[in-house]
Amino acid sequence: MPYCKVEKANMYYEEIGSGTPIVIIHGFTLDHRAMKGCMEPVFQEREGYRRIYIDLPGMGQTKDYDEVANTDDMLQTVIECINSLLPKQSFLIAGYSYGGYLTRGVIAKMGELVLGAAFICPVIIAEKTKRTLPEHEVIHRDEAFVATLNTEENDFFENNFVVLNENNWNRAMDELVVGMEAADQAFLEKIQNAYGYSYEVDEGTFHGPSLFLVGRQDNVVGYKDAFDVLDKYPRASFSLLDTAGHNLQIEQVELFNVHFVEWLHRTIVHCKTFNKLNA
Repeated sequence: MPYCKVEKANMYYEEIGSGTPIVIIHGFTLDHRAMKGCMEPVFQEREGYRRIYIDLPGMGQTKDYDEVANTDDMLQTVIECINSLLPKQSFLIAGYSYGGYLTRGVIAKMGELVLGAAFICPVIIAEKTKRTLPEHEVIHRDEAFVATLNTEENDFFENNFVVLNENNWNRAMDELVVGMEAADQAFLEKIQNAYGYSYEVDEGTFHGPSLFLVGRQDNVVGYKDAFDVLDKYPRASFSLLDTAGHNLQIEQVELFNVHFVEWLHRTIVHCKTFNKLNA
């Protein structure tokens, strides 16, 4: 299995395809499968991208991470992994939830190499009590399917999704729950106590093509706080999707695909310009 040895962890990763590198970072308590499930259908129909899916410390198959103490350390493991796999190379980056928070850190530390950034339901404010959050609500429920779930399954589904149907349940099991079950919960509790950066992460301005996809019903990270960072991303498209909670990529798959492909198209033009300037 492929691993990337960095100072404080041995990072598991998976690579698919060749071409322009795109580093893809999952959310908290999940693993790379949360991202492969939504990303690979997009890339199956287009060549020219080297997808790098990483497992963060304490999640998935990454090992030897005991010295990682906080999000600053988490970010450093990601940066060291990128530098190892893509030495002095430019790349795209996409982050979901906590992965979006880490993406902002990557841009702050090595933004000169980032060609474009996509944020899917990103963490904007680390401290949950300070986030602007909507009340959780279920928009659609397939009563016949939900009736087949036991009480524990139903509670999980009701609390984490706004569209309850069989397809979303199956994807949740295959892409989200598998990661949750593999996570080192004791380690992640330590990270939760040091979840925010020790510095202001958005001091600079990122001029690469960007995408912010947020869910109207996302009661985990919300959507309103993302407006506050848009001025730092002058090439950003911002899309607020209705009938979408924190698992927007599953609940609004067609709109997710359309927006993500449009972002890729914008990055192609930017990459050509970048390459000419650096030739």
